[in-house]
Amino acid sequence: MGKLSSLMGAVFAVLSFNAIAADAPETITVTSSAFDHHGTVPEEYSAYSENKSIDLSWSNLPAGTVQLALICDDPEVVTIGMMETPFPHWVAYNIPASASGLPEGMTKEAVVTGVSGLDGMINGLNGTRQPGYFGPRPPVNGHLHAYHFRVYAIDADLDLAEGLNKDDLLAAIDGHVLATGMLMGHYERKEQ
Repeated sequence: MGKLSSLMGAVFAVLSFNAIAADAPETITVTSSAFDHHGTVPEEYSAYSENKSIDLSWSNLPAGTVQLALICDDPEVVTIGMMETPFPHWVAYNIPASASGLPEGMTKEAVVTGVSGLDGMINGLNGTRQPGYFGPRPPVNGHLHAYHFRVYAIDADLDLAEGLNKDDLLAAIDGHVLATGMLMGHYERKEQ
């Protein structure tokens, strides 16, 4: 029953994303100077080390983009049966469409202040129920985990309040996603 439950969680996670972005093309290019797409997330960005957020850049936003949102999660935890849904490592929203990315080491405060071009950005709640970035911290179990940094182009100023988690955010942006794009990194904790 555990494997069936895990499989159902993975199917639900995929269906949830597909329902939110059913008509949204994956045309946004998302990059980082920390690692290449399908590369390895460096140790300093893990919760085993400095736990600082990676820098992100994006391009190819569609016409009509008013705001952006970001979700970073690890779907591998479903595949290997650790959890029923992907674990959210970072939830961010109300990001101005004029922003071309996020700098490394973003604040973990709910309301982002003092960062040029990011006025109004909110750090939602990650899987530890805290705002801001929470880096990779898988157990030493021989599994390579995947971290999906997905950017959503939103067609309206939703003016979302602080305190939203991944599910809240996905519900709030449903019907407003113009396009998405993703950067994926891998991380595996090995014996020290």
